[in-house]
Amino acid sequence: MRVAMIGTGYVGLVSGACFADFGHEVVCVDKDKSKIDALERGVMPIFEPGLDALVANNVRSGRLKFSTELKPAVAEADAVFIAVGTPSRRGDGHADLTYVYAAAREIAAAVDGFTVIVTKSTVPVGTGDEVERIVAETRPNCDCAVVSNPEFLREGAAIQDFKHPDRIVVGTEKSRAREVMTELYRPLYLNRSPILFTDRRTAELIKYAANAFLATKITFINEVADLAEKVGADVQEIARGIGLDNRIGSKFLHAGPGYGGSCFPKDTLALLKTGQDYEAPLRIVEAVVSVNDARKRAMARKVSAALGGDVRGKTVALLGLTFKPNTDDMREAPSIPIITALQDMGAKVRAYDPEGMEQAKAYVSNVAFCKDAYDCAQGASALVIVTEWEQFRALDFARLKATMERPVLVDLRNVYRPDEVARHGFAYESIGRARKV
Repeated sequence: MRVAMIGTGYVGLVSGACFADFGHEVVCVDKDKSKIDALERGVMPIFEPGLDALVANNVRSGRLKFSTELKPAVAEADAVFIAVGTPSRRGDGHADLTYVYAAAREIAAAVDGFTVIVTKSTVPVGTGDEVERIVAETRPNCDCAVVSNPEFLREGAAIQDFKHPDRIVVGTEKSRAREVMTELYRPLYLNRSPILFTDRRTAELIKYAANAFLATKITFINEVADLAEKVGADVQEIARGIGLDNRIGSKFLHAGPGYGGSCFPKDTLALLKTGQDYEAPLRIVEAVVSVNDARKRAMARKVSAALGGDVRGKTVALLGLTFKPNTDDMREAPSIPIITALQDMGAKVRAYDPEGMEQAKAYVSNVAFCKDAYDCAQGASALVIVTEWEQFRALDFARLKATMERPVLVDLRNVYRPDEVARHGFAYESIGRARKV
């Protein structure tokens, strides 16, 4: 089938490349000419494991193309995906749908023959109705069907998630649109990936409900971790003990410095706004957002406590800046408020991240960015693991101790065992476990 993907951000680029790998003919469209030029040279705008090779293979095969011209790509397409950004709108937290609606107008003006217009961007309930209205207003006789097809891609594992999904959610009640969407995803038939067909509004809400629930699990175990520290329990064993219950499950029960990234923070805010608009307040999600925001900055106080309550004039070294490993995404990363809080306390900050340092420069200032973990630790009074990159899971403690001002490790991801760190002569602070000195 012929596919036009409007937007070459994280969702659009990964989805377009994967559809091309299925054998479809895909044109990824973006107004940013510099981005399109870079993609045509094989330069990826994001870091995602395996994406550069996937794009290169499908460009070479002729199945994947890039363009700044929307009209010819849409005119030839059986399905047009809207995969543009929906950032939080300043002032009220609602999703900013400016780009979605602008894309809908351009698509409507360019379609030729029956076309399925698919909203891939994460959008609030009712957005599909508005897109349908815009299309009808722009092109009264448009032979189109507007469908919701939310994405469920984890950064760092997006290609695997697209090709081996837990489920594919499609919101449409039109039979012709259903046939097109079934054919698009037919290559996943052998993987037995279930396609859940619903009405459009239900599909839109499934995406937000899923992200809010996962954010709630993260925040819940983080609060349990705080209690575990107070009573002398181990949050990792608690998580294992409750996660073995298949009604709960073990995923997203890893205590840490709070969630971040491009999805959970903005999607929980957008869901709260939708609840307010429809007079159905979501109190649990409100608490999740509040607790998570406070937690990130509280991690700086944990670092301060590990240094006797005073970091003024001391150097603190951070390992990991991105919100999770295997991405260069700095959006809403816990490292940002941790750094600013430490600086407010008078600390000097050094940092190293395998992929995110260039992006981090747009979010933090007065930080010494380093070439590796050991360079980062030089002269530091405390070393803080903020993101659990694999490179930080087998550190040479003797080498660290020799270069640090004080042997203090604050492990915000519980990468290490307390007894292991203590054996190397380090004071150790972790999440939800008794402190070892």
